[in-house]
Amino acid sequence: MSVMLPPMAIFFPLFTFLEDLGFLPRIAFNLDRLFKLAGTNGKQSLCMCMGIGRNAAGVISARIIESPKERRAAVLTNVFMPCNGRFPIIIMLSVMFFTAGRFTSLVSTLSVLGALAAGTALTLVVTKILMRGEKTSFILELPPYRKPKIGQIIVRSVKDRILFVLSRALMAAVPAGIIIWFLKNFFVGGTPLISCISNFFDPFGRLMGLDGCILTGFILGMPANEIVLPLTAVMHGGEGSIGEILTNNGWNVKTALCTILFCIFHFPCTTTLLTIKKETGSLKDTVIAFLLPTVCGFLICSWVNLFFEILKYD
Repeated sequence: MSVMLPPMAIFFPLFTFLEDLGFLPRIAFNLDRLFKLAGTNGKQSLCMCMGIGRNAAGVISARIIESPKERRAAVLTNVFMPCNGRFPIIIMLSVMFFTAGRFTSLVSTLSVLGALAAGTALTLVVTKILMRGEKTSFILELPPYRKPKIGQIIVRSVKDRILFVLSRALMAAVPAGIIIWFLKNFFVGGTPLISCISNFFDPFGRLMGLDGCILTGFILGMPANEIVLPLTAVMHGGEGSIGEILTNNGWNVKTALCTILFCIFHFPCTTTLLTIKKETGSLKDTVIAFLLPTVCGFLICSWVNLFFEILKYD
């Protein structure tokens, strides 16, 4: 919770402030030309902004887009935006592994911004592919600027967003902890079941610059991405902080970078998948939303891992 709270305490009040000010429609208007290059319109930028808070909220916000095909593209690509469930992983790994002496804070900040830029870039590329051959139009009423009501902003951001996300993560962490305990204490041929699962995924993880424990952590963390790193640390075993456990189990810059990339480009959480199914009414689109970022993540991480291997042996 201590990792999740700082980014949420910054993002949600700021987003609510801009919403109350009347600035968000102007963001959509000013970015319309950029999004036309991707075959859609500026309204998708608002969906992406909401996706940074919660991907499920970004999916729901796609209702503001009139065109069914543009709306579908916005729904399917919103999962590329790192939400508040993924930011703790990105921030923690950036701080722990991307250091440069006196410029450590700058390098860590640029790493987080780079992760956000990567998600945005791939969103536009995939949107262009999904929208090929389509012409888009853009009609938006710009409301006047309003004086923000600070009291309402605080109440709405804390009550309706921060506490909601924290409670969701807590509800996911409890059953996930029970499952992890069961998997660690149920043995198959003398081997814990969770080790059997991580061993199965280990070859795929190694290909991506990760390992089986990390992939298993992402899979078991589907209810809430916030618990991926704690789950991974538990599976690695050992004592100390999460950073110490990861370092003692061979994590390095390549592992951290590939984990960050897969954190951005991997299957959405359970809540987001259920929201996509509800909004689109299509099981096919829900499956596509699951596979699309996962395949992208697998390919990108594999290429990055290969690049590191080439540098290592050259």
